[in-house]
Amino acid sequence: MELEDKAGVPRPGSLWKKAKFGEDIIIGNLDTGVWPESDSFNDEGFGPIPSKWRGACLFDTKDKVRCNRKLIGARYFNKGYLANVKLNKDTIPPSLLVSPRDQEGHGSHTLSTAGGSFVPGANAFGNGNGTAKGGSPKARVAAYKVCWPSFDGYTEGGCFSADIFAAFDAAISDGADVLSLSLGGNAVEFSQDEISIGAFHADKHGIVVVCSAGNSGPTPGTVTNVAPWMLTVGASTLDREFTSFLTFGRGKHLKGRSLSSTGLPSKKYFPLISGANANAAIARPEDSLLCLNGTLNPKKVKGKILVCLRGGDISRTEKGVMAALAGAVGMVLVNDEESGNDITADPHVLPATHLTYTDGKRVFEYLNSTKTAMARITRVKTVHGTKPAPVMAAFSSRGPSPIEPSILKPDITAPGVDIIAAFTGATGPTDPSNKRRPRYITESGTSMSCPHVSGIVGLLKTLYPTWSPAAIRSAIITTARRRDNVGESILDSTKEPATPFAYGAGHVNPNHAADPGLVYDLTTNDYLNFLCARGYNASVLKLFSDKPVKCSRTSHVSDLNYPTIAVPDLQDKPITISRRVKNVGTPGTYVAQVQAPAGVSVSVQPSKLEFKSVGEEKEFKVTLKANSKVRNQDHVFGELKWSDGKHNVRSPIAVMQY
Repeated sequence: MELEDKAGVPRPGSLWKKAKFGEDIIIGNLDTGVWPESDSFNDEGFGPIPSKWRGACLFDTKDKVRCNRKLIGARYFNKGYLANVKLNKDTIPPSLLVSPRDQEGHGSHTLSTAGGSFVPGANAFGNGNGTAKGGSPKARVAAYKVCWPSFDGYTEGGCFSADIFAAFDAAISDGADVLSLSLGGNAVEFSQDEISIGAFHADKHGIVVVCSAGNSGPTPGTVTNVAPWMLTVGASTLDREFTSFLTFGRGKHLKGRSLSSTGLPSKKYFPLISGANANAAIARPEDSLLCLNGTLNPKKVKGKILVCLRGGDISRTEKGVMAALAGAVGMVLVNDEESGNDITADPHVLPATHLTYTDGKRVFEYLNSTKTAMARITRVKTVHGTKPAPVMAAFSSRGPSPIEPSILKPDITAPGVDIIAAFTGATGPTDPSNKRRPRYITESGTSMSCPHVSGIVGLLKTLYPTWSPAAIRSAIITTARRRDNVGESILDSTKEPATPFAYGAGHVNPNHAADPGLVYDLTTNDYLNFLCARGYNASVLKLFSDKPVKCSRTSHVSDLNYPTIAVPDLQDKPITISRRVKNVGTPGTYVAQVQAPAGVSVSVQPSKLEFKSVGEEKEFKVTLKANSKVRNQDHVFGELKWSDGKHNVRSPIAVMQY
């Protein structure tokens, strides 16, 4: 993200240097808790805890979580979880850690990504060796455990509304500056969404809330955490891969991804068999192809490399466990058509590689062409400088917002594929029975991209402590980049150009976000008027405001001063929306430049804005008009850019004609 060079040294003008690595900012994380012994939460070199901190570290538990000057808070919230256990007449297992301690690893991973300390020599099973650090490495961090594990035969886990509400209340009272939430379900109306309501109250107190966009892509309209008072983050790739090749036939080489901790002999070939042909007597071939539990015949699998199809009610790494239990020496995991090109480096228990759908078809063609299929899997290798990058992850949830399509979501994309960060010591990386206890592992998801942005928000809060949450969101959104490392438009996982429904405004660009020039600011009253325009009555508005709300009769949802523009219902009549920008840079004159969506004309009035002082605000109007009565069958996209020659303040435009 251009904060440092290849040697790990901060670049000239790096936001890290300007913001002193997020010194003394406080980042809270609502997740599965924290593994406090991780080196990422080491407090060496940290001074006294900031005086504004009013939080706590819960020592009154059997398994004591110890805080320090880095990890300054750790709480857990389980009333909602316990109520669900009682409702379902379940049993709480004796192994449950009733404390802020992280039993699953997810919370330690996300918290260390947002604000972990510098840890030299971090790696994942010897791969990707380097210095681990969070986006704000000098920040103080606090863990709020709201998500609880599932236990087969005992109870179903999850993140429950009552616990999320309680954690928001605690974080607001404790004095957090940033809240990172790598959680969420399907998008629901704001008034029915505990994350939306909690984030609203956090925003009122000046806390920036950053949320994951969800992992239900690439299906359109799957994005979650879509309230305009939160920053919603999609996921894309890094320019680093963990590669492992499958070699078979006459010199065929297919590049896959893996993080297997073991390898096969370098030049030895092994028999290759499809899971469909390795089925147990009582199993259907379509089930054994998925390598489901109990479907494989060890006599057919032993000593061979097993080909498993992605999908079914079983994780990618569990397929490897099933293959190993059946006696396989290795596994080739191939994507189904739905997963396409989305491949991941997983910490498999046996030598394995993960191939795309297209490459998987080549493997099956080879298997069908011979009765003596042979193959080998190369050891994992870390490759830097991958091009093109970033590429949108297929799993990253897509817009438009299913709740309010006039607000473009997601807002931004950030690294979320094969991210190395801290892990728990309570479980293995594939399943609890696995004896491996790595200090750092890779994980993928918008859960991983969200804390990248949370860390950047921490830097901006350090640099601009008086800026509102909306101003910080605007700075990140309007300075995002839409080009990859070969200078072309960011691609989707299909290798076609991605759209703002995948990446929002683009890939986060922290150094530019530190000097945005102009920001689109918002107040609590602006959000309340937005809710009024959505038809919220006085009773519902009490969820968001403890004071009576007087709704403006002229408010329209499209006029919320958001830094992006979405028009979901452009018809024959032109639509005009209002925006205002605040100067946070030097005095100057900004000129509007428009890249109009196909079939739509866009005009901006005034087209020139002159600012004489910092903090000065100017209003403008954008009018969109369909050029013909021929309707676009899908959304079309464009851009509004305000430029003074130094700053480029970009807002994506999304339009749907009806």
